[in-house]
Amino acid sequence: MANVKLVFYGNENSDGIELTTYVNFRGELFIQIESEGCPPEFITLDKSTAIKFAKTVRSEINKMTHE
Repeated sequence: MANVKLVFYGNENSDGIELTTYVNFRGELFIQIESEGCPPEFITLDKSTAIKFAKTVRSEINKMTHE
């Protein structure tokens, strides 16, 4: 398994907010959101829940329209 940590930055309306994700030592998907001046929030998902989450995110992305 690759040792990779991904950091995503929001658009100009979410300045100072980062979403970090990686697989932790338990084999769970670790997702953390950090915002300047606030303590970080995180969630860990097992593989089947992470797959459901990914499908839901893809479905919501498909609903997005370009304006």
